[in-house]
Amino acid sequence: MKHVGKSYKKVDHKGILSGKPAYTGDFIPKDALVIKVLRSPHAMARITDIDVSKALLAPGVEAVYTYKDVPKTRFTLAGQSYPEPSAYDALILDEIVRYVGDEVALVVARDEATALKAIPLIKVKYEVMKPVLDLHTAIDNETIVHPEDDIHFNMNVGAEPKRNIAISYHKTVGDVEGELAKCDHIVEGTYYNQATVQSAMEPFQTFGYIDALGRLVLVSSTQIVFHVRRHVSRALGIPTSKIRVIKPRIGGGFGSKQTACTELMVAFVTWKLQKPAVLVYERKEAQTCSTTRHGRDWNIRIGADKDGIIKVIDMYALTDAGAHGTHAFTTTTAAEHKSVPLYNKNTAVHYGSEAVYMNHSPGGAFRGYGATEALWPLECAVNRLADELGMDTAELRQKNLIAVGEQSLVYDEDEYMESGLFQEAVEKVKKMAGWDERPHSWQIDDRYRGGLGMSLALQGSGIAKIDTASVEIRLGDDGRYTLYTGSSDMGMGSNTVLAQMACEIIGCPMEYMTVVESDTDVVPFDPGSYASSTTYVTGTAAKMAAEELVKKIVDTFAKFMDVEADTIEFDGLVATTKDGSKTMTVAELAPKLLVNFGPTYGQLSGFASWGSHTSPPPFMASIAEVKVDTQTGQVTPVNFYSVVDCGTVINPTLARVQVEGGVVQGIGMALYEDVRYSASGKLETDTFMTYKIPTRQDMGTLHTEFVESYEPTSAYGVKSIGEVVINTACPSIQHAIKNAVGADVRTLPMTPEKVFMGMDEKYKV
Repeated sequence: MKHVGKSYKKVDHKGILSGKPAYTGDFIPKDALVIKVLRSPHAMARITDIDVSKALLAPGVEAVYTYKDVPKTRFTLAGQSYPEPSAYDALILDEIVRYVGDEVALVVARDEATALKAIPLIKVKYEVMKPVLDLHTAIDNETIVHPEDDIHFNMNVGAEPKRNIAISYHKTVGDVEGELAKCDHIVEGTYYNQATVQSAMEPFQTFGYIDALGRLVLVSSTQIVFHVRRHVSRALGIPTSKIRVIKPRIGGGFGSKQTACTELMVAFVTWKLQKPAVLVYERKEAQTCSTTRHGRDWNIRIGADKDGIIKVIDMYALTDAGAHGTHAFTTTTAAEHKSVPLYNKNTAVHYGSEAVYMNHSPGGAFRGYGATEALWPLECAVNRLADELGMDTAELRQKNLIAVGEQSLVYDEDEYMESGLFQEAVEKVKKMAGWDERPHSWQIDDRYRGGLGMSLALQGSGIAKIDTASVEIRLGDDGRYTLYTGSSDMGMGSNTVLAQMACEIIGCPMEYMTVVESDTDVVPFDPGSYASSTTYVTGTAAKMAAEELVKKIVDTFAKFMDVEADTIEFDGLVATTKDGSKTMTVAELAPKLLVNFGPTYGQLSGFASWGSHTSPPPFMASIAEVKVDTQTGQVTPVNFYSVVDCGTVINPTLARVQVEGGVVQGIGMALYEDVRYSASGKLETDTFMTYKIPTRQDMGTLHTEFVESYEPTSAYGVKSIGEVVINTACPSIQHAIKNAVGADVRTLPMTPEKVFMGMDEKYKV
């Protein structure tokens, strides 16, 4: 029975549609103490005195904790494999608060109402300092965001905390200035991508309890159960064997739940009191007190010869790390690896960034993880270069695209582009949008103009040489199968895809496979669901585990049937000798293995671990069609055409949903979403009343197709799809706006005001 390439419904679709308990909040113990957080009103301050005595006297208050009560071991909240490149610069509670909303104290009470009444009873005196709010004056600012001396780095990331430098990274290959001097055309400019908030449906929530063995159990909406366990172990100074982390269903993550926002506070309270406790973020806390995409101010130069061959790419970003260095280094380096290689005829490259500590919400992981940000200036600059050359932008791109077998200047010595139908994807999206047959700028009516715009994108599949996943598949006593994985299904259907990949080998129908995920006591290690790793890394491990299990099953059938293993045909349910003389079902075999009456006994399982030396990039080509109101500058998406090469498509329906979801998020970043701070550092866009995310009415019509290359390093030739899909919207829409009305908007989001102010005067009504 074939499963790869078929559009199965999600394995948990019935539970979701029926409204059955599935999320963290559905399982909170009735006797759980409620944690509420007193948060800082200041962007940068030192707590000089804190009096909790009145709060402790309030009826129903169990405890109040401040920085004086928590361990002093610094850690990182970033969900990354050890040794994390992110700085250990956080405490559960700190004497210094570094953004408006930072944690000051924890109130633990019998219910939410009591906790909320107690919070105002805490009296705090602050030494208020001038906050660091300007990206361009952060380095060597009079205010040091992290003045402490105990920040720990597992590796050299170029950090100088006393200068507010969280990371410094530069990579140069070749003579950039010398090669630029030889170029016939140079395009340079500055671009800015704003911070954006992941805005998952389910807010951050965690509850904890002590089990019958005296162990700390955390149930949390997280992408990273094993990383959370390690962080808690470090922060509390207790062994990981004393900690269990469980993830129920997640109502969206998009990278935000790759950071342990609530888990450490719950772990501390639960372990301290030895009682169940819960912390649920309100929407305002979810928007303010989690992480955002890193805001980046870009400088870019690209140089080309008269024929349009791009010889030089020079990119630099000044990056807002926010209050902590969470993910600052890896988003920077990932951005380099997923942008510069796109065009591979160059002779010199420079890519660099300083990420600076600021008194903003911490930057963190967000779908696209650096590539979204870096491809924004690169693709805009390539479109400008095409205009300067008088060349079709698709033609320019196709001249310069990396090809299979090539090695980018920024690749490792053993790293090559091993698969990809890049040219085919560009041709296909051109045909879908009618790129060669239609004008790219036109008058719709007296008020509106239309425009088409193009961009391309790469991403990655897991983190090369780091991400390693393990999968176990067991044959149960009823002849059915259970797959155990540490990956986290966040709604994208990864459990369904893993089941398909395993069932393809075993041969059984999908209903014979149960997937158990994200429980550190039960499943083998997995880094979690991030970096587009699940299908490529965990999926390959699932295939290998299935292969091992099938071999064991066939060998066992051979013993019971008294034949050679190579004479047996097995379809996942029934074993039959090739001559048809003997047959036995797996349902008959399985219970026989539980007793020592036959020729052999013991439960059968397949286990595999797998990681890759490379991170093969999926590819996306997109064309945006917009209409622009020449009276107001309002941009309306009309059509968005996309072709994706993610290798072999395991489940076409789920893959399509991934593309459409990513595109809509990209449209939000392009036109609507903006993290804005007041002059004092308070986040002004802290609810959905002020932070606009796109609805179905804001996205136009989405058109999605695939081309399927075959990635030789993976199971079935798969690559990833989860992140590349957000990367093209911003530059495609920017190009379409520019073609429509001449507005070359270089800061995101591209609001009506910016578009109108940049509009060619001849188009203004």
